[in-house]
Amino acid sequence: MSSSTNKVVVSEILPYIRVYDDGTVERLLNIPSVPPQLNDPQTGVSSKDITIFPDTGLSARLYLPKLSPDDHQKLPILVYFHGGSFCIDSSSSSLCHRYMSILVSRANIITVSVEYRLVPEHPLPAAYEDCWSALKWVSSNSSEDNSSPGIIHEPWLRQHGDFERVFIGGDSSGANIVHNVAMRAGLEPLCSGVKLLGAFLNQPYFTGSMPIGNEPKERMEESLEHRLWKFAFPSCEDGVDNPAINPLGPKARSLSVLGCRKMFVSVGGADSLRDRGIWYCNAVKETGWEGEIEFFETEGEGHAFHIFNPATENAQSLLYLLPFFSSGGSNLDTESCA
Repeated sequence: MSSSTNKVVVSEILPYIRVYDDGTVERLLNIPSVPPQLNDPQTGVSSKDITIFPDTGLSARLYLPKLSPDDHQKLPILVYFHGGSFCIDSSSSSLCHRYMSILVSRANIITVSVEYRLVPEHPLPAAYEDCWSALKWVSSNSSEDNSSPGIIHEPWLRQHGDFERVFIGGDSSGANIVHNVAMRAGLEPLCSGVKLLGAFLNQPYFTGSMPIGNEPKERMEESLEHRLWKFAFPSCEDGVDNPAINPLGPKARSLSVLGCRKMFVSVGGADSLRDRGIWYCNAVKETGWEGEIEFFETEGEGHAFHIFNPATENAQSLLYLLPFFSSGGSNLDTESCA
């Protein structure tokens, strides 16, 4: 075993992660974890950690808004996938927990924030499989059948969840997962006839071999987006043109199969992923998908601004998501993707 003083770096993606020749993984952004708690003093939201599948260790942090004892209303269910370039962050991180608590409080929803496996210990498609399994587990809670082996039903979902209003959402790489899970939901059934109502993608992580918009025209393989994808999915067929990262790649299915009825795509005006988000939004609109899509751009803001600084005025634009969780469309004056 190499000592800490003579280990050799075999790969790194700055400022996120470094891997050494002895297999040690060093995550360079030190985002502390925080415990769940009942009745958060700032938001009133309660949270708890659960194990979804003991055999695999798949887990999640659940959030429930403040309810009165006699409140028996059924609430929308959000299955959330955190960002972090597939290699960092957690459902229990202080950043993710704070954002979820605010969103759950404002939107009055139940949220299942999935603790999916990270790379490089678990290269893609592990995260995609985990998030699909978590969504299927959520849908299984709609059934009264408690006999399924290995399935642990969750009282918060059973008592307060509205399975007619199931959503998925995520930020950055989490939004990439949202796309891939929504595509799968259009091809494979969930449990007990549950269907996705909507999906939101905040600053989605997509790329491809051909530049679009203001992306650099040369040496794209050196871009952070390309290097992250190679790191996250080293065995990936077709590289950055794989449909998982390039929804319009040569082998990609038609976006018309997206398995939800509503979609919301948002970008930051100063984010390097901005043009890809607009490109994706336009592609969904043009593909024959029969759902309703909305778009929102926050001028002048960079990547994940609302996660890092939720108290700022622009970060309050997360309120644009609130009408999205209603059964109908939002009442926002949203922009065209073009």
